[in-house]
Amino acid sequence: LAVWLLVSGNVEGAFTAAVAVLIIACPCALGLATPTALLVGSGRGAQMGILIRGPETLEDTRRVDTIVLDKTGTVTSGRMNVVDVLGDQQLDDAVAGDDEMLRRAAAVEAGSEHPVARAIVTYVTDATGASLETPAGFVNERGRGARAVIDGDLVAVGRPEWVAQTVEARQGTGAELIAWIDERRARGWTVVAVGWAGAVHGAIAVADSPRDTSAAAIEGFRSLGLQPILLTGDNALAARAVANDVGIDEVIAEVMPEDKVAVVSDLQARGRVVAMVGDGVNDAAALAQADLGIAMGGGAAAATEASDLTLVREDLIAGVDAIRLSRRTLRTIQGNLFWAFAYNVAMIPLAAVGLLNPLLAGAAMAFSSVFVVANSLRLRRFRSISPSHP
Repeated sequence: LAVWLLVSGNVEGAFTAAVAVLIIACPCALGLATPTALLVGSGRGAQMGILIRGPETLEDTRRVDTIVLDKTGTVTSGRMNVVDVLGDQQLDDAVAGDDEMLRRAAAVEAGSEHPVARAIVTYVTDATGASLETPAGFVNERGRGARAVIDGDLVAVGRPEWVAQTVEARQGTGAELIAWIDERRARGWTVVAVGWAGAVHGAIAVADSPRDTSAAAIEGFRSLGLQPILLTGDNALAARAVANDVGIDEVIAEVMPEDKVAVVSDLQARGRVVAMVGDGVNDAAALAQADLGIAMGGGAAAATEASDLTLVREDLIAGVDAIRLSRRTLRTIQGNLFWAFAYNVAMIPLAAVGLLNPLLAGAAMAFSSVFVVANSLRLRRFRSISPSHP
């Protein structure tokens, strides 16, 4: 206004140019660029069972190059079943019968929420009809097993080596039992031993198969430029069997829950930008440590609370969709900001020199806002890579 008045003295022209500049410079498009894309993207994610915690998550998904996957309940279904039992009678040890061994194991595991524990309790109560007594002094040692006092005996159920040490087994785990355990582990099964009174009285094998969509999800992660790593507290043989089934090359097995954070930190120290997918309490700390934490919604509340993305759909393909959607939303925000800036950069000089009528400036300003909103609404057409999830 001042420049036009000083240069030309044309009051009408000065006011026309000034009003046109005010209208065209209105930052409506800039103000709409991020929230509209985030709103549409998070809404589309919610429809697909993907919850995005906040806008900073979008930037994290762009930088991720490594994805660490928990095994049980994430790559696999988490619904374990007892598939084989080795009891005292097969070990030529008449201290207790197989039913007694199973009853005591189930009584101890009744206090645990681990999928292996639930499988044992279900098997014993359904298959044998045994009634479970309430144990005394129950203690759950994460990543090792559980112990409690049953009928006056300290009964331990968990990793064979830990059980033998806990009950002070006179002959350790025993060669026959070790051979049985190794054979089952080679099939990809998880094995827990049961011991009390200075002896290991048997073992129980449980199996958990990979989810039907896990192999496709691993391929999807690779297509996004992510290197998948299987991280589990299970034994190396079982972990490798699952990894081979779904196409994962790198496996880190027999990791204690408290050491999962160290694994993630070590990868970050090597320059990796790490995403972590998990579902249990054991994974919560690692999810919080990772650059991007992704929790399976059917898992523990602690894991969900520590995550950046939550997958309500218990399907690893949802993890691929979550990263794809987050990256698409980020690109949409960047596109909105670019065009909003470009619009101002191009139009303000035209308005300032009097080449833009205020009516046209108002229409152009409105169009820029409509463009940003319309561009954001394109996210509603985002689709899953899985044909079973339209």
